[in-house]
Amino acid sequence: MTKEEHYRKLERMYASAPVNKYYAPTMRVSEGRAEVTIPVRSEFFHAGGAVHGLVYFKALDDAAFFAVSSLVDDVFVLTASFNLYFTRPISEGEMKATGRVVYRSARLFIAESVLVDSDGREIARGSGTFMPSTIALSPEVGYE
Repeated sequence: MTKEEHYRKLERMYASAPVNKYYAPTMRVSEGRAEVTIPVRSEFFHAGGAVHGLVYFKALDDAAFFAVSSLVDDVFVLTASFNLYFTRPISEGEMKATGRVVYRSARLFIAESVLVDSDGREIARGSGTFMPSTIALSPEVGYE
């Protein structure tokens, strides 16, 4: 299997996850990088009229997670920890998170991600640690 085939399988796995039916994100994976775009909808708002932090977390974690997953072609990766910094609210347009791997060893990866609005302004950033699991990448987890 080529790297490009692996990236497309990861994108299909992401699209097939039940949670993504609600958020309707799109994803693009490349070597050590991933980009997640989520269109803003009023259903994501908290009482203050802006997107709730859980959607920020989802976009940032997903981008970092799949950046790491691009480098692991045999097993599912797990998020071990994630730190998040909110810098600006958003209430329209789309959210785009770009994740990249900044460190890797045999059992530990560190990835960072930045979230921007439709005008390219940073609205949040995060970083996390990720580890390979014992769950094989297979059609059972949507990797096909």
